[in-house]
Amino acid sequence: MEQNPYRFRRSMDMQQGGVSRSPLPCRIVSNEEFQPPPQTQQQVWVERLIEEQSGPLSRALGMSRRDFLKTSGGMALALLAMNSIFGKFFDVLEVEAFEPSAFAERKGAPYFILDVQTHYVSTHYDPGNQATRTGRLPKEAFVNLRRKAKERGWNPELKSDKITIADLDWQNYVKEVYLDSETSVAVLSTPPGLFPEDAVVPPSEMAHIRDEINRLTASRRMLAHGFTAPQLADAAMDSIAMQVETLKIEALKLYTGFPAKGFGHGWWMDDEKIAYPILEKSQKLGLRRVCVHKGLPLGPAADYNHPRDMIKAAKDFPDISFLIYHAALKDAETADREFKKTGGIPWTTEFCRMKQKEAAVPNIYMEIGSSFGQLVSTYPEICAHWLGQILQAFGDDHVIWGTDSIWYGSPQWQIEAFRRFDIPDRLVEKHGYPKLTREVKEKIFGLNGAKVYGVDVNAKRNEFPQDYIGKIKMAYLEQGPEPSHRYYGWSMR
Repeated sequence: MEQNPYRFRRSMDMQQGGVSRSPLPCRIVSNEEFQPPPQTQQQVWVERLIEEQSGPLSRALGMSRRDFLKTSGGMALALLAMNSIFGKFFDVLEVEAFEPSAFAERKGAPYFILDVQTHYVSTHYDPGNQATRTGRLPKEAFVNLRRKAKERGWNPELKSDKITIADLDWQNYVKEVYLDSETSVAVLSTPPGLFPEDAVVPPSEMAHIRDEINRLTASRRMLAHGFTAPQLADAAMDSIAMQVETLKIEALKLYTGFPAKGFGHGWWMDDEKIAYPILEKSQKLGLRRVCVHKGLPLGPAADYNHPRDMIKAAKDFPDISFLIYHAALKDAETADREFKKTGGIPWTTEFCRMKQKEAAVPNIYMEIGSSFGQLVSTYPEICAHWLGQILQAFGDDHVIWGTDSIWYGSPQWQIEAFRRFDIPDRLVEKHGYPKLTREVKEKIFGLNGAKVYGVDVNAKRNEFPQDYIGKIKMAYLEQGPEPSHRYYGWSMR
């Protein structure tokens, strides 16, 4: 009998131990760029604590469990459950679970948040043979796999699901990112395709959505990546020129682990024949932000996702800012296992040591999207070491916020987790890690990304409450927000 090792979990409606729409995920989900690990025993315990304690709290407040879990008290309860199981990593008090004003008082002033890694799935994402050509799932596959899971009973909670791609569409993206989170500015990015127009969201569409959002809001709410595969040589050069000159992309996204056009392997950023022509072309065109997928091994050329090539590339192109996406984390499960054996975090620790030997290289930035979300909700102690090592090696002005949403639903749970996350004093004292002060978090949440992308933070702060999205959000909040707490990715069955 055919077995399905995964199930597509559209939302927390699909009961995790009975918890309805927990504000904090209790398992790792994947956007197809990696295989998610199974739920840990500690996550099961967190789940049970949320279930056990949300019932009495919601009844005491005169609301349903589901409505309670939508509130700041529900988030406080989830963080308290995390502290109870893993030790104190989150700055949260018990009173915040049942007294909203207490949570609001301790929340502090709003942060400027620039999320440099967000995604949706194009409505035009190839209906043809894209999966055959690239090994990736086309739009219809997202729907068909869920329909198959429903019909075969792999996931009974899908019985009432309408099986729609609308969850991953740009309209839902706007709700999750701009209405249900505190994100101020978002950068649209895309997983790769054989050619730019084969990507999950082609650069032309990303640029169009960016322009429409910015036109409607009369402010700079959205930025957009471009994409190419350097192995395509002259075609890649022409594509970059078009994207810079016509689409006005703000950065280039590259995937060194992604084979293209007959290549059975990936490529390296310090390859002077494959990568350097692209970097030279980008620099000549004035595009001086290059984002590179490093970590979370993607595709059949997994080893090429290692960041060992980035130091030389950064030294040879000092005028380009290189953003290391996923901060070079190999994966959360391996990080936990190997740290217990060696005290090192695969790939990230190696890269941090490489950087410390090359302290004069100032143009490498560590983007923490997806990696932070996985570690903080699954292995918070490893998360503390991981952040501590990155801050030690690169400095608090070279770490950049990203969430990899909407694969993870609204970015808000990650924002709340990072707002409250601390590196414990015992680790600071033992390893010399920097403390996660308010000033450091301000830099990571948005100020560092704004500097790299040339965003005027003060101007944006003044404009946002008055722009179109700001007004819609105010009305939305006044009517009563409806956060979905959905995670639009795969999890291990």
